[in-house]
Amino acid sequence: MSFNNIYKDKVVLVTGHTGFKGAWLSAWLLKLGAKVVGVSSDIPTSPSLYEELSLHDKVVDYRQDIRDIEAIKKIVEKQSPDFVFHLAAQPIVSLSYSDPLQTISTNVMGTAHILEAIRFLEKKCVAVIITSDKCYDNVEWIWGYKETDHLGGKDIYSGSKGAAELIFKSYFHSFFKQHPHVKIVSARAGNVIGGGDWAKDRIVPDCMKAWNEGKFVEIRSPQATRPWQHVLEPLSGYLNLGQKLFEGQELNGQSFNFGPKPEYNHTVKTLLEDLSKYWNFKHVDEAYKITGNILFHEAGLLKLNCDKALFDLKWLPTLDYPRLIEFTSSWYYSFYKHQQSIWDLTLQQIDEYQELANQKQIGWTYCKA
Repeated sequence: MSFNNIYKDKVVLVTGHTGFKGAWLSAWLLKLGAKVVGVSSDIPTSPSLYEELSLHDKVVDYRQDIRDIEAIKKIVEKQSPDFVFHLAAQPIVSLSYSDPLQTISTNVMGTAHILEAIRFLEKKCVAVIITSDKCYDNVEWIWGYKETDHLGGKDIYSGSKGAAELIFKSYFHSFFKQHPHVKIVSARAGNVIGGGDWAKDRIVPDCMKAWNEGKFVEIRSPQATRPWQHVLEPLSGYLNLGQKLFEGQELNGQSFNFGPKPEYNHTVKTLLEDLSKYWNFKHVDEAYKITGNILFHEAGLLKLNCDKALFDLKWLPTLDYPRLIEFTSSWYYSFYKHQQSIWDLTLQQIDEYQELANQKQIGWTYCKA
């Protein structure tokens, strides 16, 4: 069993469990034998991976806004979690321009509320606070950002993620550094793709919706370069981080980047051309159309340095770029065209991912005797 079987029979609170990453994480935790408690204000998309996986039948489901501190305190007190994975957020850059205060209140105060609630726990608990690679002050240099680099952001979304990291740091030094029971870490990742994402203004969901209808997709920045990674890559890092901290490794208060190898950097144009190969287009120019309609600031380049995760956790990404493309595009193609059980399909990819990681002898696949 992966992660040294640490999650079996544990109570794991996942905020944002109805979202893309949260639903994948919940499914993986269920597979690991955890009791999953989910907290989300709503189901953010339609279709929804949360609904397709029928997670409402498999987890303890709270439909609650993390901006309500008293409600969050009551949930934490009642459920008494062994682990907390905080993913609930306003995750869409474009929405941060139309409603900046909602983005700030959710991403900053929501994070503060989770930290405030768990600091009163009187039992052993590990909290992994997930933000984003966009927490860094991006000056578009060609090397990856380290955990010690400056935080910041030119747009509201990035600023809210940088602020969430500052809240994490201040709560650690004020309350958790000497806490007798609770340990906290933060995790940063970005450019996450994979089956089941239907969020607004994201390139892969936009493609899959259009291609299913036999249409081309419009892209704004074909030469924008991103270090694409499958959703299971950062999730394996989060779970690995939770395991190590629970087992006593002294990582309390630290932050970790999770991202792909540098050679996985590809332009948006290349990504679409590779994904389209699984959709039987006669010519690649049937798959997309370039438009110059850029409505908001977008970084040209942003990548992370993940040496710390390798050194402290023995964590490495598992999927090479071709397998990343296959996992992503084949999941959507099966969803739209084959009507396969989405629960079975999703667990099948988790199984395949774990097996590939085991073959590569990545740290989190080891179990102590």
